[in-house]
Amino acid sequence: MPNPSKIRRERRIRIHERVRSRVRGESAKPRLCVSFSGRNIYAQLIDDSAGKTLAAVSSLEESLKKSIKANLAGAAKLGQAMAERASKKGISSVVFDRGGFLYHGKVKAFAEAARQGGLKF
Repeated sequence: MPNPSKIRRERRIRIHERVRSRVRGESAKPRLCVSFSGRNIYAQLIDDSAGKTLAAVSSLEESLKKSIKANLAGAAKLGQAMAERASKKGISSVVFDRGGFLYHGKVKAFAEAARQGGLKF
């Protein structure tokens, strides 16, 4: 019998590949990529044309580690932190890459907090 967690992971990867075929970040409008594990949240602003990460934020960072967990509140705090870092870099408009995850729960909380922080997508 196939492992259910492996099936879910493969399904998410297929969805992510489909999303990535349509979503492309540029220097003027980078891709905001979000990813979740069971315990941590990661996000990056990526310029796909240059192949560079412009800004990144993670729940593993020492400044955020104590106050952020992998839940809705933590995702919202991380979305705010990403919006602040993007504004410091002069980025106001992004393309959102949900990473194959459903736009629900933590993904939605992260996106809405980033929008409230000033990012447009």
